[in-house]
Amino acid sequence: MRRWRKIVSGLAVVGVASGVSMAAALRYESACPPAAAPVTGTATMKALHQRCYGGPELLAIRDAAMPEVADDAVLVRVHAAAVNPLDWHFMRGKPYVMRFDSGFGAPKDVRVGVDFAGTVAAIGKSVTRFTLGERVFGAANGALAEYVAVRESQPIVTIPESVSFAEAAAAPVAGMTALQALRDKAKVTRGQKVLVNGASGGVGTYAVQIARALGAEVTGVCSTRNVELVRSLGADHVVDYTRENFTEGNVRYDVIIDNVGTHTVSDYRRVMTPTGVLVVVGSLDDGAFLGPVKTMVKAKAAGLFGSQRIELFLSTASAEDLGVLRDLMQQGKVRSAIDRTYPLAEAADAIAYLETGRARGKVIVDLTK
Repeated sequence: MRRWRKIVSGLAVVGVASGVSMAAALRYESACPPAAAPVTGTATMKALHQRCYGGPELLAIRDAAMPEVADDAVLVRVHAAAVNPLDWHFMRGKPYVMRFDSGFGAPKDVRVGVDFAGTVAAIGKSVTRFTLGERVFGAANGALAEYVAVRESQPIVTIPESVSFAEAAAAPVAGMTALQALRDKAKVTRGQKVLVNGASGGVGTYAVQIARALGAEVTGVCSTRNVELVRSLGADHVVDYTRENFTEGNVRYDVIIDNVGTHTVSDYRRVMTPTGVLVVVGSLDDGAFLGPVKTMVKAKAAGLFGSQRIELFLSTASAEDLGVLRDLMQQGKVRSAIDRTYPLAEAADAIAYLETGRARGKVIVDLTK
């Protein structure tokens, strides 16, 4: 999530640098270097690595050195991990602007994955919040591996007893994104009408539930095959976009959470209250250089005038917000909708499936298989 902030900052560099030379540098892709072997005698684990940009066929399970555990960190034995759109964007290095952060020519970091859930296997000497064997979940680079080291200050919290490893692993990135978009950007209050466009995706499934938990009347927009899923998550109303265009309806919304960018800002404004808020979380725009960033910037520019508020949204990894999400799950107000589960050996297939845009909720990698 912090990476996207660097990406947007990189846009300023694009503006002042030579367009042709910068474009060439961003597009350049080096050949895959040979995988480095772990130092003889060191403990190893299985991990999913990417050594160059490209498709899922270039991802591979490797023997990697076990993470070192700092004094203020814990070592987690990963039982389940989730994949996110962020993973396939970084796999391909697209949109190219993200290479300001991920690396020119080839990835700077071969590790893959962010969301994890597992048990504490080792503890640094200054750690006070966790104990050996405790069930935990959170967000850290390199989650698609048998072990991940996480600092105590990073987003990592205990798993509620009623929540499985898979359900917990699904939640961090998508759940925190939905929470921050609704609570912090839109400032949703009880009784407001909230529409979630892209309600059956990773962020969307959490947004529907969190909006309900905040006391809103929720409308979810999805395809025919996902209507029952979105309704089961607590949506008061469900719009099947294959049969109905909500931007041509008579209902006016206080808040629209847009996860897919399927309509223009003027379309959204037509069905917003005079003081309504549009929060642009994501977009299906696959432009090579800017991708969804272009949609977000255009939306912000279109919202410079008028009483309606247009908000771009870049989520932030937060231990406090992960704790809020954990509490909502413990209270039964939020659950994870899981589409498919893959073993670690097929983690590349999990990312490939997510990239199709057909996933309903979250896609999980089970590291116990």
